[in-house]
Amino acid sequence: MTDVTLKINGETRSASVPPETTLLKLLREQFNLTGAKLGCDVGDCGACTVMVDGVSVNSCLMLAGQADGREVLTIEGLATPDRLHPIQQAFEDCASLQCGFCGPGVIMSAKALLDANPDPAVAEIRDALAGNLCRCTGYTKMIEAVQEAAKVMRGAGARRGAKPARAA
Repeated sequence: MTDVTLKINGETRSASVPPETTLLKLLREQFNLTGAKLGCDVGDCGACTVMVDGVSVNSCLMLAGQADGREVLTIEGLATPDRLHPIQQAFEDCASLQCGFCGPGVIMSAKALLDANPDPAVAEIRDALAGNLCRCTGYTKMIEAVQEAAKVMRGAGARRGAKPARAA
C-alpha cells in the first residue's frame, strides 16, 4: 500500500491505496469526487482532467502516489455554495454543453488556460481544449464560453445572468 496526502480543493486528505491506483480512481472511489470522469483510460479524451499544482492533467494517467504532497483542484472545487465559477457560468450562459459528460474536463482545461493567460486568442483556446473530446458539440459554443469567461474574469464584461450554484 502507498500512503498519500494531498490537498484537494483546499482540504488536506489522506488515503492508503495500492501503488497502481490512479489519481482518478483515488478521487472518485476514496474521496467521492466524481466530476472527473473515466472515459478512455489512456489519456486521449480529457474527461478526467483535473489541475495538479495549477497544471491540467489527465488524472487517469497520473498515479495517486505521484500526487502525494501536491495540490489538486477538481470541478467540485470551483463553485462556492452561492455562485458558480465564472467559467461554469459562461458554459451555462452560452449553452456550451449537451450531455455534459465532457464538461468537467473541458472546464478544468479552460481554467488552467485562463489562469495562465487571461486573454487568450481563439487559436490558444482551441489548443488548450484540444485534449478534450466531445461527441455532442462542434466546440464553437465552448470556445465562446471560454472567451466570455475570460472577459468576466478580467473584469471586462458583465456576466449575462449570474445564477446561484446548484446542488449536485
